[in-house]
Formats: sequence, structure tokens, C-alpha cells
Amino acid sequence: MEFEGFWVVVFSVFIGGFLAIYGLLKKANEWYYESSLGEKRFSLPPGDLGWPLIGNMWSFLSAFKSSDPDSFISSFVHRFSRTGIYKAFMFGSPTIMITIPETCRQVLMDDERFGPGWPKSTCILIGKKSFIGISYEEHKRLRRITAAPVNGHEALSVYLTYIEDTVISTLDQWAKMGQIEFLTHLRKLTFRIITYIFLSSESDPVMEALEKEYTTLNYGVRAMAINFPGFAYYKALKARKKLVAILQAVLDERREKREKTAPPAKKDMMDALMEVEDENGRKLDDEEIIDVLIMYLNAGHESSGHITMWATVFLQANPEYFKKAKAEQEEIVRKRPPTQKGLTLKEIRQMDYLSKVIDETLRVVNISLVVFREALTDVKMSGYSIPKGWKVMVWFRSVHMDPEVYPNPKEFNPSRWDGYTPKAGSYLPFGAGSRLCPGNDLAKLEISIFLHYFLLNYQLERLNPDCPLRYLPHPRPIDNCLARVKKITSSTSI
Repeated sequence: MEFEGFWVVVFSVFIGGFLAIYGLLKKANEWYYESSLGEKRFSLPPGDLGWPLIGNMWSFLSAFKSSDPDSFISSFVHRFSRTGIYKAFMFGSPTIMITIPETCRQVLMDDERFGPGWPKSTCILIGKKSFIGISYEEHKRLRRITAAPVNGHEALSVYLTYIEDTVISTLDQWAKMGQIEFLTHLRKLTFRIITYIFLSSESDPVMEALEKEYTTLNYGVRAMAINFPGFAYYKALKARKKLVAILQAVLDERREKREKTAPPAKKDMMDALMEVEDENGRKLDDEEIIDVLIMYLNAGHESSGHITMWATVFLQANPEYFKKAKAEQEEIVRKRPPTQKGLTLKEIRQMDYLSKVIDETLRVVNISLVVFREALTDVKMSGYSIPKGWKVMVWFRSVHMDPEVYPNPKEFNPSRWDGYTPKAGSYLPFGAGSRLCPGNDLAKLEISIFLHYFLLNYQLERLNPDCPLRYLPHPRPIDNCLARVKKITSSTSI
């Protein structure tokens, strides 16, 4: 009996010690980051800062590697009620997470109190001198000089013909190829388009080299910043170095040609970035030019490629929506003057139902699930304190998938947009405020042109329609949408 009692005591001490250490570790981050806040720590939002070093990243990554990515935010809602604002420790920093429309809008529109707050690892990968890492004033200047070449009416009119010709020829090729990874080929298509717009290049070797490295780069953008062989961030850093080398070579060649001949009459984004000067006559240096190009080229093909795939998949899976979208495109062709060749911007702006299809796809898929800000001063919001220097994560995904904002949020239903104007902050596929995605009009143009020709002339036959999904860095089927693109015959086929 004494022997048994001894082991009971040992076991009890072991369990007690384990629980004590567990409790200390669970509270370590809070003690470390909140002790210096004084009275403000009592008005922080509810939540927890997780484990030392890793914080809440383990549960975040676990949720987004499961079949239920929304379980991460749901766990905060279940534990701390629906406050819409929670504290956590994310990407190496104490963080306030915002998950409801009005508060999201407040953060995104307030440039005086909230600046860019992307994780250091993301800034390193995309570029410290890209839009995500620069000051408000510098951002305004760069955005001003890059807006017209990307989203201006004249620029979109010029790009339309190139995009249209490329889409028509590419769809025809795919229909002859049999089984393909639809997403992989779409990403190559959108990358060809963005490379042409930004670098005036259709060189297959250059595009293939760039596209390969961008794929690797993206896997590291939302991974834990572990710079060790075998980890996504380590591979992404190596990919960035190669991207910089490729773009530097293009830049050097462009500059060398300019020294021998006059600047070209037709200018692309690289030309614009090389020539622009501020009010003091200062030009951008090579690092600034390359970082802006890396950012635009990355965003310009990733979002467009994925959204085009999902819009196509959703339409094909819902015959009633497919039929309605196709009828709209057929009507546009019927009304076209017999002398007109191809689409016009006016026709694209008349695609009312297709616009709803794209908006609904953007809402359901959530290509940009979150953006990062940083509190530039102590802020009071929704009755809680946000300390100066803390990161702020604006969760677009939580807003778009909130059943109180969008009934049956997981259901793809373009008709939910009939006569519906979303309240401020409740629809944020491209962000909001001064840092609204600068390429949103170009992205919608690409998607609209592709869907126009697909709906009129093609169908998609998925080989694994129930394929599981992967949610990081972007939602996609794990087989990259293995499918066949089939050409169809109709009276309006063009």
C-alpha cells in the first residue's frame, strides 16, 4: 500500500508540475507583451496570444490545411462571443483581428491611425519598396504614376485586343490537348497577359522562368518565416533572388538599348517606372522598380487565374447560372454591328449578369483572405484598446462568409446581387480606402473576356469534381482542377 501511495504522489506531482508549466507557457506571451501596457491591458479585446514564439499560428495553419478554414475564427467566436474584434499572436507579432464589416471599413479608411503592417517575411518576399512596405506618401506617389498604365480607360482599351486574341487562341489549343490541369494553364495564360502589359514580353523562356519562381514565392508568403532548408519560406527566399536577377537583367538590357536609341513610342510599365520623376527630379532606383514589378506581376496573375478558374467551375456546376450567363453573352453578340470585330469596353460594361457572377465568385473564394495594418497610435475601437505598434488583421474572409451578412454564405448564388448594394465594409474583395488593389479593373477585364468566349464556345469537364481543396496560399483543388476543355457548336459560336 505504501508503494502504491508513493507512485500516486509521484504521479500527482508530475501532473501538477505539467499543468503549472502548461499554464505558464500559455500565459507567457500575454505577460511579455501586455505587462508594459499599464491600464490599457484591461481594455484589450478578448482573445489569447497563444504559445511563446508561435502564438496562434499553429491553430491558424491547422485550420487552413483542413477542410474547414473558417474554424480558426469560429474558435474565437465560440470562446469569446461575437465581439468582431479579438487579440492574438500572429506572424510573430501581437495582433488585433477584425472580423465584422463596419470595423473593417474603419481600419481600411483611416490612414492617419493605421499604416501598412504586413509581416516582415511578406515584405521581404514581395519587396520592402513595393506598395505593401512603403509609407502613405510614397504609396500615393507610386500609385499615381502606375494607375493609368494599369487601370486607365485608354490602357484597358489597348489591352483588350491583346487579351481577346490570346484567350481565343489559348482556348482553341486547350480544346485539342485533352486532359489538362485547368488552373495551371489558366495561371500561365494570365501570366502571359500581365508579362506583356508590364514588360512588353512574350518570350516563352522569360515567362516560364518568371512564372515558375512566382509559384514558389507564393507558397512562402503566408507560411511561417522559418528560413531553413525544406520549409516554404526558405524556398520562397531563393525564388525571390532569382526573380530579382531576371528582372534586373531585363532592366539592364532596356537601359542599354535606351542609351543607343530613342525611348520607344509604345511604353509599358517598366518604361513608365524608369522615366517617372518626383517634384524634385528624383527617379526610382532599380530596387524600387523591381519591387513594384514583382508585386504587380504576382498579384496580376495569381488572383485573375484563380478567380477565372472558380467562376468557370461554379458556372459549369450550376446549369441554371451557366444558361443565364451564356444567354447574356449571346445577346451581346447578336446586337453587334456586322462590321465590328471582337469585344469593346462598352460591351463588357453591359455584362450585368456576368459581373454578378464575378462578384459572387470573389466573395465565395476569398483570394485575399486578410490584409495587414499596424496601429500608428493608441486607438479606441468598438470599446476596446488597440495599442500603438500592434498589428491589425482585417479578415475579409470572415466578412464574406458571415451568415448575418450573406445568408447561406457558402452557396454560390449570383442572384443574391440582384438589386443588392452591400453596406460599407461588407464586400472587400480588393480591399478599400487608399490602398484598394490598383489592378482590380484589369483583373475584371481579363476574367470577363475569358468567360465571354468560354460561355459561347466551350464546356469544362472536371475529372475529379469532388477533389479536396487546399486553402493556402489560395483556395484551389489539390489536383489543380484536372479537366478537359471541350469545344461546342452553337449558332453564336465565334
